[in-house]
Amino acid sequence: MDNISRLMFAVVMAMAYMAMGAEAQNTTMAPNSNATMANITMAPNVTMAPNVTMAPNVTMAPVVNPVTALTVNISMAECKKSQLCAAKPPDCDPAVAGSCFFVSIKKSLGQIFSFQLRGVSSGYIAVGLSKTSTQGQNDTTYVCANSNRKVKFFTALLDKGVLTVNNKLPVESVKGSVNGQTIQCTFSATVPNATATRTIDTSYYLSISNGTFNSDTLGSPQAILNSDKAVDLADPNTTVLNSLNSAPSAFCLSQALLILIGVLGMMML
Repeated sequence: MDNISRLMFAVVMAMAYMAMGAEAQNTTMAPNSNATMANITMAPNVTMAPNVTMAPNVTMAPVVNPVTALTVNISMAECKKSQLCAAKPPDCDPAVAGSCFFVSIKKSLGQIFSFQLRGVSSGYIAVGLSKTSTQGQNDTTYVCANSNRKVKFFTALLDKGVLTVNNKLPVESVKGSVNGQTIQCTFSATVPNATATRTIDTSYYLSISNGTFNSDTLGSPQAILNSDKAVDLADPNTTVLNSLNSAPSAFCLSQALLILIGVLGMMML
């Protein structure tokens, strides 16, 4: 091989070598892996429960005061000791049969008082508490009624001679008995405090009454006793005078005077 041939061969080999190198460098790169994030489908919005519709205002039904049997007779043994007592006739004994109207009141705690009530009626007997001397102005009234020879108990307000039952006054431990027309009941009550002072005022005008009772309807009360002044329910030594006790009339006094003059005249003969 002459020199020219050798030169040509070397050039061809060099060119082939360069071509192979270039081909190696131009290796096709993998396409850009633009990592396409899979669109994550979010869970649909959770639908909240619809607004809860509150029940309409509920009108509280009157409280029915359960009455258990009273197995003993009401007594005046604790009068002027631990109980304030009032009666008509005065000092009548409620444990003895007869037409005796009687109430005793004993302070338990704060505005809580224990009551004993006894009276004669084919309908109901009641004890009332008033803050004014003019009774019958929304006075707190506790009623024991003869319902088929069993006691049915009510709390009510007395206004202008009409008893309106509400059974909303706080009362508990009610017991009662009916024997013929004699009604007895005992109970504990939180009496209302009508003053705005810091001290608890437990002074009330006290009353006892009776009336008719038919199909849960209370007739107008007939006053048996009205205290002549406000009495402190917490003071057992308080004497309750009945303002309904009529003073002797002028006619009766004149008759008595004439009889006395006649007797004196006969003695002088």
